[in-house]
Amino acid sequence: MEVFEKYLAGIDHPDHRSRTKEILTWVANQFPHLEPQIKWNTPMFSDHGTFIIGFSTAKHHLSVSPEEAGITHFADNIVQAGYSFTKGLFRIPWNEPVNFELLKTMIEYNIQDKAEHTTFWRK
Repeated sequence: MEVFEKYLAGIDHPDHRSRTKEILTWVANQFPHLEPQIKWNTPMFSDHGTFIIGFSTAKHHLSVSPEEAGITHFADNIVQAGYSFTKGLFRIPWNEPVNFELLKTMIEYNIQDKAEHTTFWRK
């Protein structure tokens, strides 16, 4: 988690910083084989050099990116969780609970779906 310290320190709002750290720590603990890294000033996790999931902070929410394929595959689940989404990300409002089961399912999906991928992003 050391890799995320500078990013976390740059989050001005203490509650947002705490929530972001909680989620990043949860991912690292649930999936210890994933590599935590910062790319494009974004905390993310990769597996064998391929992107699995990324996070970024905004004024009203934490953005979660499982790539477009993850959004498409889980669109109904995202809506059921009460989150809004775009083509490449969904938003967890700061004042709403985190659906960790949804995160877990998305990460597991990307790990399995990208097991044979040799590029960072899906093509």
